[in-house]
Amino acid sequence: MADHMSGEDHQRQVAINMCSTPVSDRSFAGVSTPKSTVGSKLVPLESLEMAMRKSKDEDGLDQKEHAPEVPLIKKVAAEFVGTFILMFTVLSTIVMDAQHGGAETLLGIAASAGLAVVAVVLAVVHISGSHLNPAVSLAMGVFGHLPRAHVLPYAAAQTLASAAAAFLAKGVYRPALPEVMATVPSVGAGEAFVLELVLTFVLMFVITAVATDPTSASSKELVAISIAAAIMMNALVGGPSTGPSMNPARTFGAALATGKYTNIWAWAEHRVDRQFFFFLPAHPETETWLRHCIWVYLVAPPLGAIAGAGTYTLIKP
Repeated sequence: MADHMSGEDHQRQVAINMCSTPVSDRSFAGVSTPKSTVGSKLVPLESLEMAMRKSKDEDGLDQKEHAPEVPLIKKVAAEFVGTFILMFTVLSTIVMDAQHGGAETLLGIAASAGLAVVAVVLAVVHISGSHLNPAVSLAMGVFGHLPRAHVLPYAAAQTLASAAAAFLAKGVYRPALPEVMATVPSVGAGEAFVLELVLTFVLMFVITAVATDPTSASSKELVAISIAAAIMMNALVGGPSTGPSMNPARTFGAALATGKYTNIWAWAEHRVDRQFFFFLPAHPETETWLRHCIWVYLVAPPLGAIAGAGTYTLIKP
C-alpha cells in the first residue's frame, strides 16, 4: 500500500514539474525534449502577418478575376447618377454663396466639391470607375484603362447629367443671376487656357497614380480621398481665375442651362492676350476675343488629362 501511494505521489510530482517548468527543461521517465526541436517550430508573428496579408491580397485578386462583368448600360447609368450628384452639389453651393453674400466662401465651395467626390467615388467606383468627367474618360481610353468604345457613352452620360443638375439647380434656387453657375474666367483667354490645362494635368496625374497602378495598392477609400484632395487643391488655386472647371461636362451643362453661351464659339467683349494669340490678325474683330470663351473649357481639360495620364504612365515603376 505504501509503495502504491508513493507511486501516485511520484506521478503527481511529475505533473507539477511539467506545469511549472519550461518546455525545453521538462524531462521525465528518462525522456527529454531537445531545445533545438522546439525552437525550430516557432514561427515569428511578423511572418504570420505577412502570410495573412498575402492570402488576403490573393483572395482579392481572385475575387476580381471572377467578378461578373458589369453591363455597359449600368456603367453609363452609374456615371450619370454620380456626375449628377457631384454637379448639383457644386452648383448648389455656388448659388448659395452668391445669394447669401459669400457665406460659403471659396474654401466652402472647394470643400463641397471634395466631399461630393469622396461620396460618389465610394458609391460607384466599383461599377463604372467613377470618372464623372469626359476628360478623365478620354484619357483612360487613350491609355487603355477604359475600352475606347465606352468613352463616348461615358462622356454623353456625364454631359447630360451635368445639364440636368444645372437645370434643376436653376429651377430650385431661381438665382437672380443664373450665370453665377457658369465657369467664367476673370483672366484672359490665354491665361485661362494654360491654367485649366495645368490643373487638369495635376488632377489626372493623381487619378492615374492612385486608381490605375496596381503597385500603388490603394484602397478605394484612399483613392477617393486622394482625388478629392486634388480637386480641392485645384479649386483653391484656380477658383478666382477660371472657376476652375477641369471638366468639359461641368462647363457645358451650366452654359446650356443658363444660356450664357448662345453660341459656343461666339465672341465677347474682351481683348486678345497677344502673348498667347500672336498669330491672329490685328483686326477689330479679333480684338474682341471671347472673355469667357467656352472653348477654353472644352479643349484645355482633355489635353491636360491626356498629358497627366501620359506623364504618370512614363514614370511609374
